[in-house]
Amino acid sequence: MLYLKAMTKGHNATDIILNSIADGVFTVDPDWKITSFNRAAEEITGIPAEEAIGQRCCDVFHASICETSCALRETLQSGQPVVNRAIYIVDADGDRVPVSISSAVLKDKDGQVIGGVETFRDLSAIEELRRELQQKYSFHDIISKNSEMLKAFGILPAIAESDSTVLIEGESGTGKELVARAIHSLSSRKEQPMIAVNCGALPDNLLESELFGYKAGAFTDARKDKPGRFARAEGGTIFLDEIADVSPALQARLLRVIQERTYEPLGANDPVKANVRVIAASNRNLEKLVKAGKFREDLYYRVNVIRVKLPPLRDRKEDIPLLINHFIRRFSKLKKKLVSDISPDALAILMGHDFPGNIRELENVIEHATVLCRDTVINVNDLPENLRPDERHEVPHSASLEDLEVVYITEALRRNNWNRMKTAAELGMHKTTLWRKMNKLGITPPE
Repeated sequence: MLYLKAMTKGHNATDIILNSIADGVFTVDPDWKITSFNRAAEEITGIPAEEAIGQRCCDVFHASICETSCALRETLQSGQPVVNRAIYIVDADGDRVPVSISSAVLKDKDGQVIGGVETFRDLSAIEELRRELQQKYSFHDIISKNSEMLKAFGILPAIAESDSTVLIEGESGTGKELVARAIHSLSSRKEQPMIAVNCGALPDNLLESELFGYKAGAFTDARKDKPGRFARAEGGTIFLDEIADVSPALQARLLRVIQERTYEPLGANDPVKANVRVIAASNRNLEKLVKAGKFREDLYYRVNVIRVKLPPLRDRKEDIPLLINHFIRRFSKLKKKLVSDISPDALAILMGHDFPGNIRELENVIEHATVLCRDTVINVNDLPENLRPDERHEVPHSASLEDLEVVYITEALRRNNWNRMKTAAELGMHKTTLWRKMNKLGITPPE
């Protein structure tokens, strides 16, 4: 409990204590006017105490929550403290400064409420580290620290330099189009368009005219020429998503385009040359479809010159915190919300989910949570209902950093078939350190 007498400016012992701590501290009276302002508060805000004292706190801080969800107002109304809420304030130079705030009721020696006290910690260094981490594990909008994905990052520039056809395989929602766009943007064709078409979204007759275009009079409603996607991608790249869904008849036409670099629009008499790089993608294994007689073998060999395989999110769970952080920042900005983090309990639930919809599903989950979140931290109740534990299955008490470490290490071991040497190398630690952590956390290999 803090007393009015202890917080007034004339008491040197109190001043020495408050001025010796790294956190900014200020107090307000019932009219929201600042009554004390320590040295760290001056350094973080760039505002001298003499200018701050006597001013309303919202006029000094210009914080992101001053008008909507003031922590001090919330504390004074409820009597409950606010602890470590992440917000932004605006300093004397007009720059946004990320801070973590905590607030409490200020009482006099008789227990009467005479204002509030708030502490705030500068998170600029942490935010900078977070940005550096994001940049370290980012590659043209693709975010990952998974070893398989990092290998793909390493070869994408070489793939882009060639003009070879590329096949990207991976489940729906793993980011195949992002990889295709990265290849295009790194290539010599980057100044020309990249045109994407979902082959599984259109019936055969529409897909054929969509890809190759048609001439006026080719059919009843064809009153004028219409260029197809190959024509629109001239000089650039065409991305054929879900190529496994193309019918055998249309597969033959695609084979000719890739093999001979020519095609014929519907109703045309002469072939048209195609200066287009082809990147194909499939959420199914084309090699198995070839063996089952459901995909042309010759077309498979034409598109499978260079193959990039993307692992599902359940096999790269170490990426979940990185992706969550990325999506929180994006949707907070788009939705004009103040959300900046996720609680350990909510993170534990997402780390334990298999994500059949992969990154697209996680993106939708975070968008949903950001919209519903009324605080700055996403909690369990902000998650979609199907992810929330019911009364019979409450959030485990073990939703802590230690439990997240269990999930992280166990997933890495599983990816490496429980080979401790390979796992330790992937995690960047010595194998004896890994063994020690496994013993401490109770992680035992399967029989």
